[in-house]
Amino acid sequence: MGRVSVAPVEIERTESAEETFAVPEPDVPWVTLVHNDPVNLMSYVAYVFQAYFGYSKDVAHKLMLDVHHKGRAVVSSGTREEMERDVQAMHGYGLWATLSQDRN
Repeated sequence: MGRVSVAPVEIERTESAEETFAVPEPDVPWVTLVHNDPVNLMSYVAYVFQAYFGYSKDVAHKLMLDVHHKGRAVVSSGTREEMERDVQAMHGYGLWATLSQDRN
């Protein structure tokens, strides 16, 4: 049987996987956003911020007013895993929350 030789093929570089897909920047922190909803009382939202995050009454009240007047507020920041945990906790309290990378 004869041998078959294969000539090397040059592959033109187009784009790497990182260039093709949006890869999150590792040093950009993630944030938990709580959104306004027509269900929860403002006093309850402030209570959740105090109970879960340990915010003072004044800070919790300010964040609650941001949620009410601006439609949302950033209530925590950190790693993606931490923010996923906080979003799940907010859902457990019946609040509408999402996470996002903080792009300032």
